[in-house]
Order: sequence, then C-alpha cells, then structure tokens
Amino acid sequence: MPHDDTSAPLVRIGDVAAASGLSVRTLHHYEDIGLIEPDARSDAGHRLYGPTAMARIYRVQLLRRLGLSLDDVARALDDPAWDLTHALAHHRDALDRSLGATARLRSQVDALLASLERGDTADVDALISILEDMTMLDSLVRQRISILVYADLEAAFDELTGVFGLLPGELTRDDDGTVVHAELHAGDGVIWLHHETDEFGLASPQSVGAATGSMAVMVADVDEHHRRAAALGADVVYPPVDQPYGYREYSARDSEGQLWSFMAPLT
Repeated sequence: MPHDDTSAPLVRIGDVAAASGLSVRTLHHYEDIGLIEPDARSDAGHRLYGPTAMARIYRVQLLRRLGLSLDDVARALDDPAWDLTHALAHHRDALDRSLGATARLRSQVDALLASLERGDTADVDALISILEDMTMLDSLVRQRISILVYADLEAAFDELTGVFGLLPGELTRDDDGTVVHAELHAGDGVIWLHHETDEFGLASPQSVGAATGSMAVMVADVDEHHRRAAALGADVVYPPVDQPYGYREYSARDSEGQLWSFMAPLT
C-alpha cells in the first residue's frame, strides 16, 4: 500500500541495508522468500521499513549469528513450536569445542605445577607438550583469512549468503555505492571477496575460464545443506557422497565458477 514518507518513522531500503550490513539484493531476496516484508511502500513504490520489519531483521541477524540456515530462521520466526533452547544448545556446543584446547592446556599446566610443588623435577615431555599447545593457541599467526576474487562482489555476496548460507559480514562501498570489499563468515573462518585487478593479476574464474582452487566448508548436515542449496538454484557438481577419506560431501559452483565443497566427517 502506498504510504506518505513523512507520516510515520519509516526507513528506506538503502538505509536499512547500510545499518544492517545486508545488501539491498539480500533484502529483496528475503522478501521474495517471505522472510522479511517491508511495512509499507511510498507513493513512488519504494520499500519502507518500520518497527515491525526492523524488529524482524534484528531477530534474523541474531539467529543467523547462531549459525541457523534461512529455512531454520524462518521456522524460528513463524513456528510457535520452535524451541530457542535447542538452537542455543547447539551454539553452546560449538563454544565448548572451541574452548577444549584451552582447557587441555590448563590441565597440563595444573599437573606440572602440582608436580613441581611436590619437589619433583620438571618433566621434559610435559613441558614439550605444554609448549606445543601454547604455540597452537598463541601463535604469531592470529587468524586465517581466505580471499576469493569476483567480478561482481555484491552479486557474489548475495549468492553466497542466500544460496549457500554463509553468514554476512561487512560490505564496503565506494563513493558511487559500488561494493569494493565484502566479508563473509563460515564457522570459525573469515572469507574476503576481492575485486578483479590487473595490477596484482587477480581474476575471477568467470574471466579466465577455469578455477585454480576451491573452498571447503564444514556444515552440520551435508544432505540438508545440499537440499536447500539445490532448491535455491545452486549449480551442483555432484550430490552428497561418502568419500574414502572420511567425509560426506557435495560440491557446487557459484555463478562465477568458484568451486565449493560442503562436508562433514563421517561418524
């Protein structure tokens, strides 16, 4: 329904995109799949977002940061039987796994300290083990960042978040509004999207006609991830299969030819 822009505190889609870190295309996609509807439209047909839509966007962003797929987010928002406790339990389990290495190191330090306090000589093997874990946890290499090259960063960002379920990060635009840098999150990893540049010889697989590498992402349920991605139009290279190296996985190409594998260890 057309709406007078000045009659209520409504926000245009561009402002919503800037505030939320979601692209305009992502907001369009969310509307297409019935996830977030604008509260109104202006006389000129522009989407306008008010308290109801903004509250829903806020909830979507929170749930996405818990690692939920868009399908799970939709169920969480609309299904009264959906249980937040279940989602939080998964989040807690992920945090527990990340803390495991720190806890093991603490136990080793406690054991060696108790031994020294009893007057024992320092155990060389124990010290080596502690040093190894310290190196792993406190390495000078603080974080890995994968970088993929695309001709159209915004389109790639929308596809990777909307179709493959990667979590959206920051979008940086130049003065003309063109996306010049994009960030995505995949579990504990960060992926940057970089524009093509002759200066550094960086080109999208779409431009060179071949991919020189691939990206592997661990997911909770390979078959469910494949089902959702295929339903959203992903170019699936092969469906889920148990590999001899101990993982179930499927592979797909994005619209610019980057090769992705989504996998989980066989149990």
